[in-house]
Formats: sequence, structure tokens, C-alpha cells
Amino acid sequence: MTEVLETHVYPVRWQGDHVLLIDQTKLPKEYAIVSINRWEDILTAIQTRIVRGGPALGMAAAYGLYLGAQDINTTNRTAFLERLEAIAELLKSVRPNKANVLWSVDRQVNIAQQTSGTVDELKALLLETAQTIQQEDWEMCVAIGQHGLTALPETPEKLTLYTHCNHGALATSGFGTSLGIVRTAWQEARLKKVIAGETRPWLQGSRLTAWECVQETIPVTVVTDSMAAHCMTQNMIDAVIVGADRIAVNGDTVNKIGTYGLALAAKAHNIPFLVAASLSTVDFTLTNGDAIKIAQGSETDICRLGDTVTCPSGVNAYNPLVDVTPADLITAIVTERGAIAPARIQTLAPPIS
Repeated sequence: MTEVLETHVYPVRWQGDHVLLIDQTKLPKEYAIVSINRWEDILTAIQTRIVRGGPALGMAAAYGLYLGAQDINTTNRTAFLERLEAIAELLKSVRPNKANVLWSVDRQVNIAQQTSGTVDELKALLLETAQTIQQEDWEMCVAIGQHGLTALPETPEKLTLYTHCNHGALATSGFGTSLGIVRTAWQEARLKKVIAGETRPWLQGSRLTAWECVQETIPVTVVTDSMAAHCMTQNMIDAVIVGADRIAVNGDTVNKIGTYGLALAAKAHNIPFLVAASLSTVDFTLTNGDAIKIAQGSETDICRLGDTVTCPSGVNAYNPLVDVTPADLITAIVTERGAIAPARIQTLAPPIS
């Protein structure tokens, strides 16, 4: 196995007593770092999408819970845990569709509840757990990149891969899930180029994925979302790779709006459609995608593009943030445990304790 190269793009970093976040709302025009030492500001950063992407959000929320714990002025264990649980619920409520946020915060709370010790010792444990989550994510993304190679088409020519939204270094600990596969394919000389769908309305593909590719000299072409099917008819795409916000136990996948349409187009053109996500993204309590509540974004996001008004006054706008891609449209789900058919994702469920 080739040595993994560092990306040097880290969206969430712990720095002594505060969190450093890359302000992703300002990319690619400006590279800015936000310093946060209050848990309430972590909430704001998540709400305003300064930090985004499931794993990165999970890490930010984990550090946010530790910052919240630092504000709890009591030595009484019961009182401390009650207040910690209240802060955890607030952090989880900001982006309820992000399984990583729920998983990371619940993990910290459960460890605190199940560990004996003083309040100060529990606080130290919360920070240690947040840092462990971050390191584990890096290792998982690297594993996803390696497993993803096995799911890519075997061709004598180098591959052109289509991506949607951003599930790269900026969305994780610094390597990426779908872009982790892209990075690994590039390093292994199997990648010709990336075609990045712009991803309306927040443009994560053109602003963030393309920016990451440029940082690492990976050839990238940006297209509008509506061009994807046309590119497929022109035999320009060898595989589609996307990330996931949440995966049901049957393989139904929640991801950025537009993913479902891409999957339909890929199926029609017999193009492999891969979902790359850590196993923590799978919600083993969720039978299928039918019960998932689709969060709605602001109408302003649809009716404006930067400072430019794109709709006449008086129109209504419909802005679902995600959609659900049925499992039967997905070729494989790539986790740190390997590339697996969606119907078999339930076999990866942790044992019931």
C-alpha cells in the first residue's frame, strides 16, 4: 500500500484551549480561520455553515460539548451530567440530519455517564474523547480511500470521476470520504480528472471540492448540476462518487439535494454509483429512508446568488436541503470496513450489548 500523503487542509483543529475552524463560507475567495472558545459559538458555526460535512460537524460538536463542560461550575457529578446532557441536546438539535453529530455527542455523554471520577476528570475525558473521534476519522477516511479503489471500474485508461457536494478534507478530519477515494485514486495513478457538480444552492462542489482539488493539483472540471446526465451520454464519466449524511439499515441514503437525480441518471447509463461514508453514518435504528424528515433551507438561498437577485419579487421557493437515494440505485456503499452492497449494510451492525 502506498504511503498516504497529508492534505494540509484541516477544517477542525484543537489548539490548547480553543477550536480553530476554516470558515468555509468564505472559500474559495478567502482562506480565513475562526477561533472559538465558547460552546455557543460552536452552535453558531454549525448553523451558519462555517463548518460543514458530517464528520467535521461531529468533531466540532464534540469539541463544543467539551467547551460547554468547561462552563459548568459544579463539583456535583449528578448536576454536572444533567447540565452536560442539556448542552448535548442543543448541539444535536442544530443539524438533526447529520448522524455524525448525534453519534459523536452521544458517545461523549455515554462515556461520561459510565465512567467514575471527579467532574474535572470527566471534563478531561470529554476532550480526550473528542480528540480520539478526530484521529479515528482520519484513519477511517484513509481506509475508505483504499477500499474505494476496489469498487472503481477496472479499465486500461485512467478514470474520470463525478462528485457532488463536498465530502473531502474540508468535510472530515482532513482526508475525505468520497474525495478520499479520489485522492487515493490520484495517488495510485488511476485518476484522469474529477468532474465536480457545482451543487446548488450553496455551491459546495464549485467552491469547496474544486478548491481542494486545485490545492493538490488534481485536474478538475466544474459543471452545473443540470449537465451531469449530458456528460454521461457523452461517455465522460466512469463512476459517480458521493458522500452521505445518514444511511438507513436497508442502504437508503440521505445526502445533499440532487444526489437522487444523479443516481437515477447513473442507473440509466449503467454507470457505477458509489456512496462513501464512515460506518458511524449508518443509523442502524432506521429501517429505511421513508421516515426521514427532510430539512428545509431558506427561500433566500434559491432566490439569490451572492448579491445577485435571481427571482422576481413575489415568487415562492422550495429548498429541501437533502434527498433520499433508494438503495437499489446504489452500486456499493464504501465504509472503513470495505465496499459492500447496500442490501448487506445491516451485516455491519455492532453487536447488541
